[in-house]
Amino acid sequence: MGRLIALLGAECTGKSTLAEALAAEFNAGLVTEYLREWCDAHGRTPLRHEQAHIAAEQAARIEAASRQHDLVICDTTPLITALCSQHYFNDDALLAGALAFQRRCELTLLCAPDLPWQADGFLRDGPGVRAAFDARLRAALSASGIRWIDIAGSDDERRATAVRALQRPSSR
Repeated sequence: MGRLIALLGAECTGKSTLAEALAAEFNAGLVTEYLREWCDAHGRTPLRHEQAHIAAEQAARIEAASRQHDLVICDTTPLITALCSQHYFNDDALLAGALAFQRRCELTLLCAPDLPWQADGFLRDGPGVRAAFDARLRAALSASGIRWIDIAGSDDERRATAVRALQRPSSR
């Protein structure tokens, strides 16, 4: 099974750009955000009862990639879906499973909401929601004892911090 590197963060925090750069830099497998694909295919954001499918599909794609690659860059994990479900629907049902999945990741890179906000189709609520979601994400990770590395600054600074983190020996 390949090493899992998770990129987490609120919307419009540079996760996808960084994930693509890291996958290229380290010749790693890349698992993109299934939610984006789902929204594009359905022409809308998911409803409460559709959240579990999205989390499960993200996990399944990560699992499949981990069987094919020594290193897998995950452009989000089920934790983001679980926290969205909590945020939008006041539904905690996915949280325990998502946190268990997150603990399997060797490294969690948490992208800060310090990049300029940009509207992008169905997935962009606005900078106010972004800050609140970032706080929710940090609280969930902290409460669960999941360590992370803050990724902040310009695209170049973010990439440099992430590359250094991936080059360090595993703490596991």
